[in-house]
Amino acid sequence: MQFLAEITSGLAALAAAIYCFVLARRLKRFNQLETGMGGAIAVLSAQVDDMTRALERAQATAGTSERQLRALTERAEAGAEKLELLLASLHDLPEDGEPRRRVLRRRHRETDMEAAQ
Repeated sequence: MQFLAEITSGLAALAAAIYCFVLARRLKRFNQLETGMGGAIAVLSAQVDDMTRALERAQATAGTSERQLRALTERAEAGAEKLELLLASLHDLPEDGEPRRRVLRRRHRETDMEAAQ
């Protein structure tokens, strides 16, 4: 009975050793940089770095475009205001065929003495 227990525990230890050996080989393949998961992680890490740089460039470009667009919008609004003033002044022009009237206004003077002074 004692002998059977020792053989069983020896077989269990041998099985555990084989299991550890198999796991060690799988882990080694898993971590290989060229073919295993380690390579995939390295590639993904490099892609994340590239995407971060691309995002920073895109943000800088968007900021520049926003400033340019804001300046152009302000310039267009100023031009629109000038056009509105010009259109408003066109309404004051006489219609075709209508003579231009010139209005002169004189100040009323109460006495001739004030005019002489």
